[in-house]
Amino acid sequence: MALKCGIVGLPNVGKSTLFNCLSNAKAQSANFPFCTIEPNVGVITVPDERLVELERIVNPQRVVPTMVEIVDIAGLVKGASKGEGLGNKFLANIRETDAIIHVLRCFEDENITHVDGSVNPVRDKEVIDIELQLKDLETVENRLPKVEKMAKTAKDPESKRMYDVLVRYREALLQGRSVRTVELSEPERKAARELFLLTDKPVMYVCNVDENSVVNGNHHVEAVREAVKDENAEVLVIAAQTEAEITELETYEERQMFLEDIGLKESGVAKLIKSAYKLLNLQTFLTAGEKEVRAWTFTKGALAPQAAGVIHSDFEKGFIRAEVIKYSDFIHYRSEQACKEAGKMNLEGKEYAVQDGDIMHFRFNV
Repeated sequence: MALKCGIVGLPNVGKSTLFNCLSNAKAQSANFPFCTIEPNVGVITVPDERLVELERIVNPQRVVPTMVEIVDIAGLVKGASKGEGLGNKFLANIRETDAIIHVLRCFEDENITHVDGSVNPVRDKEVIDIELQLKDLETVENRLPKVEKMAKTAKDPESKRMYDVLVRYREALLQGRSVRTVELSEPERKAARELFLLTDKPVMYVCNVDENSVVNGNHHVEAVREAVKDENAEVLVIAAQTEAEITELETYEERQMFLEDIGLKESGVAKLIKSAYKLLNLQTFLTAGEKEVRAWTFTKGALAPQAAGVIHSDFEKGFIRAEVIKYSDFIHYRSEQACKEAGKMNLEGKEYAVQDGDIMHFRFNV
């Protein structure tokens, strides 16, 4: 699936360092603004312990994890909505993403320049929020007169719905709120999607801290949590420089020892990738056979034929049924045949809503 998250933030907050940890692609990382000018795209493996367990049981020829795209976007400055700095490029790049990972600097280091001269992640967050909101306000106000005219003259219910949405969006933006905070009905939400507004994208905040703050955070992290408490957004704490050091270690055992030494069970990068996958409203179904154990990405809520189409379009066109085993049952009974004999393989039709972790086999006829 072509869904992707964009990493955004002010210059010198640690975006490129974090991106380098996430991806084999090496974005230049240096102590000056606009180090990342063109968006770097990394295809990131999503950690999934279920694949490890299935590999032990099935012993396949290969294991294929699922992926998510992460885009490192050029740093933004005040005035970006009017084209300042790399503003137009930044806004165009972020519009092409499906969700936002907003990196905030929550560490003190006199050797790393801050564009505003001091560390204040809440202020930094507001700088980017305001620029995105201003651009969205411009989009909304440009669209309003045309939609209002159509709603009045054509008496079109779709135009009336869009007009109502635009009015509410405009009110929120003028109040300094992102449009994602506006509650909409499902028909209104469907109409609003065609606007492609920047502040409608789901967001996750990543507090980049020093190593000593990675377990319990610090006062900067607490300030961020307080500032975003009404946004229904996740806040992750990561020490990007420490994560960079972890990626340099050669073996899994060395990396785990390093994590244990600083009081962590799992790397910040692994947590971030999983959270990004969730932020995109993605889930995973699995296939397990001697040739291959594989994770497949689907959008949460997808029905069985749509999931089949992830593997091949012919599977969706000619869908007959899906044979479904719950992951926990497969782990317990240790094989497909044993699950079938125990009555733990279900035959599901076109209306079955696929669940995260389902082990599936599709029957189709084209």
